[in-house]
Amino acid sequence: MLPPTAAAILAIATLPNLRAQYPTAVVDYRSGTGFSPGYTNTAAVLGSPSRVTPGDFGGPVDPFSPPYTRDQLVSIGTGGSLTLRWNNPVKNAAGNPFGLDFTVFGSAGFMMTNDFDANWSPIGKPATDGSLFNPNSGTQRISVSNDGKTWYVLDPVKSPKVDHYYPTDGAGDFGVPVSTSLQPAEFSGKTLDQIRELYRGSAGGTSFDLAWALDANGKPAGLTEASYLRIEVLNGKADIDGLSMVSTVPEPKSWALMISALAGVVAWRRGSRTLA
Repeated sequence: MLPPTAAAILAIATLPNLRAQYPTAVVDYRSGTGFSPGYTNTAAVLGSPSRVTPGDFGGPVDPFSPPYTRDQLVSIGTGGSLTLRWNNPVKNAAGNPFGLDFTVFGSAGFMMTNDFDANWSPIGKPATDGSLFNPNSGTQRISVSNDGKTWYVLDPVKSPKVDHYYPTDGAGDFGVPVSTSLQPAEFSGKTLDQIRELYRGSAGGTSFDLAWALDANGKPAGLTEASYLRIEVLNGKADIDGLSMVSTVPEPKSWALMISALAGVVAWRRGSRTLA
């Protein structure tokens, strides 16, 4: 059996490169018209989507409390666009859950149906009727590319709205999409715990399939991977928190693993000194 020191090093060394599942560069950003003023920090969409909203009024991100700060979101108005690049391409992998390949996370949240007390705290356990606040009410076009030069539009008939269903749950796995069979009406009357049961470990978001990519003639492009993605807002507004490729391997709770491993190191060293 490995001593805790060796086990900790091995555990940390074998963690997947989580950064690889998120975009690493903003290639181009155009705010468009009607975007949210001040929400133009493009660095906000790089790396992991938000698990926590910082600040005095912040806290864990969940479907009732989506990200909302200028450090978390980039806003795209009518005629605007956001183009991103992954270092490792998004794969159209057969083993991806529900056949989906990447997910876009926004700022929409579930409306809470509870009454509130004088301190604006919900009375009783928070629940929703399944409707959204701050959703994208317009339309967008999603395009993907291998080289950043030749672009393929994802079939608009199959593509759902970004910054819409399903609100982000920072306690979930950003690499797991929500089931394609889950309907908005199923959230009616649900509490946070019940929403998480419906999410089945997912962090929510709006997911897409590279198989929806069409060539210039409107035919399936047969795309197997893409390193570039572009979100164009045709009308309305979309606020984007981040993106993630879908993974067939569950996202580890790396922070918990590291803390546990390091705690083992400390305990082992203390025991070694005692024995000495």
